Amino acid sequence: MSAVVDLAGVSIVRGGATLLDDVDWTVDESDRWVVIGPNGAGKTTLLQVLAAQIHPSTGVAGLLGEVLGTVDVFELRPRIGLTSAALAERLPRGERVHDVVVSASYAVVGRWREAYDALDHERADELLASLHIDQLADRTFGTLSEGERKRVQIARALMTDPELLLLDEPAAGLDLTGRESLVRTLGDLALDPHAPASVLVTHHVEEIPAGITHALLLKGGRVVAAGPLRETLTAENLTATFDLPLALTETDGRWAARAV
Repeated sequence: MSAVVDLAGVSIVRGGATLLDDVDWTVDESDRWVVIGPNGAGKTTLLQVLAAQIHPSTGVAGLLGEVLGTVDVFELRPRIGLTSAALAERLPRGERVHDVVVSASYAVVGRWREAYDALDHERADELLASLHIDQLADRTFGTLSEGERKRVQIARALMTDPELLLLDEPAAGLDLTGRESLVRTLGDLALDPHAPASVLVTHHVEEIPAGITHALLLKGGRVVAAGPLRETLTAENLTATFDLPLALTETDGRWAARAV
């Protein structure tokens, strides 16, 4: 099984601050990872490395068989699907939902004069249908609810049939109904054997969908624990990660944590 992510001694230093500190990590093509940690743990920085948006200060970052620093990132990035709050802010509020999705084919934000063929439009329609939002295709992005926007972003991230899917706090800002609906959708995606390897970042174990296979716990830019989900996601490891005594429960493949 080939690795889609292979980090060796990766550190990120910015302005004298160490955001990631000597991270070793491998993601195989069939893996579905969750990355958990408190604010400032380095989760978003780690995702920026995986999205080929920043290069390591030290260490080696292998992505999809290439090494950052030796490959044209503009050729690498279309092979990686990404959803994030920063990307969502760049999506034009007045653009049709269908166009938000199909424009990912050219890795552009906002349609201009690109030419799309019938297969592109069919792919966008299929993704919207698979995420149960095909009825929104002609709506403008700015008129959608936060939960609907999250689903559109996932459809856009999948448009190019990526080899790696990165989800940066996809349930952030959702109410209980929106969160549970999205987590169910993410679970369906994680359980799909044809879906790409994925990395989901969250603060909350309650947002871990079914189908996640592995967990990485981060604190202060360092790895606290990493490995198969049930071996790694323990009360002891969570307590060490968040500096708070925590109890952890699992019911029907869903997790919950509370302070002891």
